[in-house]
Amino acid sequence: MSFFRSYIAPLIIVLIFAVAMLAVSARIFLPDDMMAPAPIEEPVSALGQNPTASAETVMPELSELIHGPGSDRVEG
Repeated sequence: MSFFRSYIAPLIIVLIFAVAMLAVSARIFLPDDMMAPAPIEEPVSALGQNPTASAETVMPELSELIHGPGSDRVEG
């Protein structure tokens, strides 16, 4: 067990660190266009007409939003 703690465990830790450093530094060797973040584009379905809110709908009262509709309330 002492051999594992003295030699194997530190070796595993150093190897994990080396792999992580290699993965992070690999961006240096990528072409310039691949180093940039991915562009954000609108989905195809969102390019159509945007729905608009109708002014005819009546907004509920604040107390109804907090406590629920009056028909569901229990008296007492």
